[in-house]
Amino acid sequence: MNMLVGLENNLEGRSLAWALEHPGCFAYGAQSAAALSVMQFAIQSYQRWIADHNPGGSWLEGDVSQSNELQVAGTWEVYSIDDNLDPNPEGDYEVNAWFMHDWKPLTALDLHHAQKLLDWSRWDLLDSVAGLDVQDLDADHPGERWSIAGILKHIAGAEWWYLDRLDLAFPRDQVVDEPFSRLAQVRAHLQEVLPSLEGSGQVVGRHGELWSPRKLVRRLLWHERDHTFHILKLR
Repeated sequence: MNMLVGLENNLEGRSLAWALEHPGCFAYGAQSAAALSVMQFAIQSYQRWIADHNPGGSWLEGDVSQSNELQVAGTWEVYSIDDNLDPNPEGDYEVNAWFMHDWKPLTALDLHHAQKLLDWSRWDLLDSVAGLDVQDLDADHPGERWSIAGILKHIAGAEWWYLDRLDLAFPRDQVVDEPFSRLAQVRAHLQEVLPSLEGSGQVVGRHGELWSPRKLVRRLLWHERDHTFHILKLR
């Protein structure tokens, strides 16, 4: 199976490989070569993940036991900018990857798959915190920025922020505070606006970074799945 891969380097000191045609499939490595190596396993895991959730099995072609041919379709070096939008190593905003693939409008099939992937990802996230009480959710973990409750709020907050990049978000002061309510609130809004993105060629520049509907879906699924794995490591 041939896979288009985008490489994003210098992301918090690591490289991130994106399976561009398969949102939610990604791999980290110390350097780009390492991320590409791990991507082989990530694709197999992703294919099994879809098959486990989808009654019709995985929609990816190919045998998960076989190596996949990875075609690097773009490499991005993350950089920081300041308030004047000038590149500045001391700037407080990191400009994340924009790949040529992100220009492509989302098709009806893309959105059909995205809706399923978002549902499964959310089920996995909620399952990762099942059985935890308030004390567990609010507990601090050494070396971690947030408690598990804080991670949940961050996931929902980032989802709102991604929507805001395309002027699709509701007013920020309406975002609720309680973690599970926030997750449900923002996801309900996402599900409402997502169908409207079919065929949209919209590309928006916000604070020195390009955004499109395809990049929105790519980042949404990566972010939630990445933090679900994060939570599981804390349990």
